Amino acid sequence: MTTLPPAATELSADEARRLALRAQGFLGAPDRRAGVRGVLRHLGAVQLDTISVLARSHELIPYARLGSVGRRTVDDAYWTDTHAFEYWSHAACILPIEEWPHFAFRRRAYRNRPHWNHHLPDGDYDRVVKQLREEGPLTATDLGGAKRTSEWWDWSGTKVAVERALMYGEVVCVERRGWKRVYDLAERAVPAELLHDDLDDTECLRRLVRLAGQSLGVGTRADIADYHRLKAEQVDAVIADSGLVPVTVAGWGRPAWADPAALETVPRGRHRTTLLSPFDSLIWERARTERIFGFTHRLEAYVPRQKRVHGYFAMPVLAGGRLVGRVDPAREGRTLVAKQVTLDGPKAAPAVAQALVEAASWVDCTNVRVERVETPDLREPLTRELARLLD
Repeated sequence: MTTLPPAATELSADEARRLALRAQGFLGAPDRRAGVRGVLRHLGAVQLDTISVLARSHELIPYARLGSVGRRTVDDAYWTDTHAFEYWSHAACILPIEEWPHFAFRRRAYRNRPHWNHHLPDGDYDRVVKQLREEGPLTATDLGGAKRTSEWWDWSGTKVAVERALMYGEVVCVERRGWKRVYDLAERAVPAELLHDDLDDTECLRRLVRLAGQSLGVGTRADIADYHRLKAEQVDAVIADSGLVPVTVAGWGRPAWADPAALETVPRGRHRTTLLSPFDSLIWERARTERIFGFTHRLEAYVPRQKRVHGYFAMPVLAGGRLVGRVDPAREGRTLVAKQVTLDGPKAAPAVAQALVEAASWVDCTNVRVERVETPDLREPLTRELARLLD
């Protein structure tokens, strides 16, 4: 069996890139039998976000790895049979239910937090918990209202209370219904064998650092810390005992650690060609994305329109293990509209066309229309490929 260089020796930049792709589920045959739940366990966290263009980000994540899995299937896989819970990890994320004990360190930190952005009126916390006990699962609206005014930040006392209870671990988000969180008591939603805060902070952090290393394949301290939004000193305190092994990567210029199991065989197999959500964990961290792929990625949804370069929800295109372009998509009826396309040269046109046609089919579109190509000379090869695939 061919192996990569042993731990503590140097990996080439290409080997590190391929390790990262395999660890994230983009290299090799997808595990279709494990399905969406397998993707969630493999990644350890799937980020949620309110933006929905082709679909919401938590739907795009398994699509990018598995292909055309039904959108209802995705939500059912996350939320049925007490398989997952929502909590603060890299951001608001869906997490495998078996990791509940390992977020005890964060629940304790929230309980000990002296200051909050929202005032909690007296009695609201106990009232919300009592109502959930008697009537749950419920949304914030069911509980009495999420907002005091139409402003997104102007939470009602009820919303402040239930979100505080979620952070403390007394309440769990058990699903999203019309994008609203549905809350229930943790004692009902979390399996009894997992419902504890018995693990000390060190054990929690050691586990999350190990999980981050496995999900990344190989990463620097900053990469590993960013995955579950740990502090650098938290990573430093446990990484030597995490099971990850030190490596050096040519051109990285900083220490790195790898999953030892990932080093046992050379990553090989079929590469996925797909559009990536800007919130995909393959490209979460900008510095890592630039280091591994030589690709500068920035979500511009919150950038003023006149200052956007690539578009509101520009989605990088992954093909052949490289990021070869980006597409800012929209939908008009049953047409997927590529409002703006950037190609990394004419050789990228077939891959970008394939990614667009597959995404269109997934969201039940029958046509693809290209509005603007950043390099006008590349418009013709792209539209020619699209016409061929759609014929």
